[in-house]
Amino acid sequence: MALEITDATFEEQVLNSDKPVMVDFWAAWCGPCRMVGPIIDEISSEYDGKAVVGKVDVDANQEFAAKYGVRNIPTVLVFKDGEVVGRQVGVAPKNAYAEALDALL
Repeated sequence: MALEITDATFEEQVLNSDKPVMVDFWAAWCGPCRMVGPIIDEISSEYDGKAVVGKVDVDANQEFAAKYGVRNIPTVLVFKDGEVVGRQVGVAPKNAYAEALDALL
C-alpha cells in the first residue's frame, strides 16, 4: 500500500527524502483516481526500499496540492532531492509511472 501523506508530513516524507518520491494527488469522489489508485499501490510494493510512493487526499490536504499547481486529479508528481522532476496528469499505464521512477534510480 502507498504511504498516506498529509500536509503535516509532506515535508518530512517527500521533500526531505533521500530516495525518489512519487506522490499521487487524488480524491475519493474522483473516478479516474480510483483507476490510478491500484496502480500506485502496485508501484509502491515493487519499489519498496528503492523509492517512496505515497498518496495525498486533496480534499483533506490542500496546502501542497495548491503549492504544486495541482488543478486536475489524479496528478502524480515525482520528486528528487525535494524538487519536482516529473508530472503525470490523468490516467496513464503502469509502465509510465514505473519508467518515471526507473529514470531516477
